[in-house]
Amino acid sequence: MTLQNSFSRRRFLGQSTLVGAGAAASVMSLDILKSEAFSKQLKQKGKRVLLLWLAGGVSQLETFDPKPGRLTGGPFQAIQTAVPGVEISELMPKMATRLKHTAIIRSLNTKIGDHGGGARLMHLGRRDEPNLSYPDMGSVMARELGRPDSKVPDYVTFYTATEGRGNAVGQAGFLGSRYAPMFLTTGNKPQNLERLESISDLDHRERADLRRVLSARFTQGRVSPALGSHNVAYGRVRGLMSSEALFDITREPKSIQDKYGPSLFAQQTLVARRLIEAGTPFVKVSRAWWDSHGQNFETHLEMVTELDHVMSTLLDDLQERGLLEDTLVITLSEFGRTPTINGSLGRDHFARAWSATLSGCGIRGGTVFGSTDEDGQHVKDGEVGAAELFATIYAAVGIDPQHEYYVGSRPVPLVDSGTEVISEVLA
Repeated sequence: MTLQNSFSRRRFLGQSTLVGAGAAASVMSLDILKSEAFSKQLKQKGKRVLLLWLAGGVSQLETFDPKPGRLTGGPFQAIQTAVPGVEISELMPKMATRLKHTAIIRSLNTKIGDHGGGARLMHLGRRDEPNLSYPDMGSVMARELGRPDSKVPDYVTFYTATEGRGNAVGQAGFLGSRYAPMFLTTGNKPQNLERLESISDLDHRERADLRRVLSARFTQGRVSPALGSHNVAYGRVRGLMSSEALFDITREPKSIQDKYGPSLFAQQTLVARRLIEAGTPFVKVSRAWWDSHGQNFETHLEMVTELDHVMSTLLDDLQERGLLEDTLVITLSEFGRTPTINGSLGRDHFARAWSATLSGCGIRGGTVFGSTDEDGQHVKDGEVGAAELFATIYAAVGIDPQHEYYVGSRPVPLVDSGTEVISEVLA
């Protein structure tokens, strides 16, 4: 084994924050995405998840479960995909040629048709309990897929739109603040990540040392998981500061920037790919607002066209970099939209029969699970809920869905007891 091949991720990230200024002092100046040794090791270790959250409720009929020729079908046609016998909306011609990497689940019945309740269900995988704060999917992935010595954030979520932001779930629950999300709401880069010019590097280190001393004094004689979680989170500050460059897409070749395109959704998805490539276990990019109670078809013409481009570009990019086999890409909403078209030419909230997709890691591409009736009003075959979907997502990245955490003496399973995975879509 050559020295380059044995160069560990731990050594690379650790030394990147310790070398002197004359030797390129941090991950920011080294740009870890350019390290062949690091990239190779990342491909060999660990799985990653990238969630494209379609906030507001995307229509399954204008995406992955069209009903052309029916009164519920709307004006758009279905087109044949690269998978024989499988059709999707004509608004997604690029994804139609790339379904070999994607599984479509057409038979979700999640029963909750309001934005707040639906969003919580599709982030937590279960209904809330009064006396227990569950972690969301991102925090579970950060806990199970992250590394204790990682210098990159474990969980990043983008939600820069104003519509529906109050429903943008991001919570570590009983896992503690160590696994809480880095929540970006005002731009593509975290605020207050870099050290103030008025504070020297030495001052910054000494302040961190003082905080550790005071924290150690405070915790003497106290037993609390929250204290330990906060101390671990603070201990990662300097490493996280060094990851600032990952949020800067100008470091990407212009050809890559052009492929993704200029839209905010595209740019944030490119940042997400950079984070995934650098080792972040979970990134969520939210695209809002799909809540098309009026003018559904104009809304979806614009937004599905963008989704088709961004999703297909992302899958191509991950595949070309050798990352798709270790990265699970999910498209998900809080619910779908009604087959019935209302008087404002819109579609309303609909949780009874809708769709989601899984691509890449652990997925049997080119598969379709479940079906709805000819008008899309009911699930005809393979009905599943949030629990089955979450169990399948966990299984795809190598997490045992039956794994249990303990809150005090109480065992808490990752998904509701007795839940089965959707084995038909797993590789």
